[in-house]
Amino acid sequence: MTKYSKKAQEYVKENMKEMESGKLKSSSGQKVTNPKQAIAIGLSEAREDGLKVPKKAGSRNKKSTR
Repeated sequence: MTKYSKKAQEYVKENMKEMESGKLKSSSGQKVTNPKQAIAIGLSEAREDGLKVPKKAGSRNKKSTR
């Protein structure tokens, strides 16, 4: 079961095809060669359009173990 909508999956699929053909570029203008980066770009674009996408996995507030 997926965590995001069919439309968001289409964004990822389009970006993967662009990456494989060598047309996908990152925000800095460099060619994207890593599939994980292509997926992240697709999810980011879907997020911008307001689609159902899981939250970004990144820095989370961690409690100290004192």
